[in-house]
Amino acid sequence: MVVIRLARGGAKKRPFYSLVVADSRRAAQGRFLERVGFYDPKAPAGRESLRVNMERVTHWSGKGARLSPTVTRLVKQFAKKAA
Repeated sequence: MVVIRLARGGAKKRPFYSLVVADSRRAAQGRFLERVGFYDPKAPAGRESLRVNMERVTHWSGKGARLSPTVTRLVKQFAKKAA
């Protein structure tokens, strides 16, 4: 099954997350199919903290990819901010 989830990066106590499309069976190895956005919860004021390529998210969702609960919340937040 294909899942759209967060992949953590960044330094200690300074998280940075990539929104990635990954095969759930290969999640342990950290491999992914495509990067569709990012989320930086510690971004300073004035800097972009969330970017989602909605076109690619809908493409993968149409092919049967499931969104994790956190990614679902972030996508809704991004759509509300963009509109």
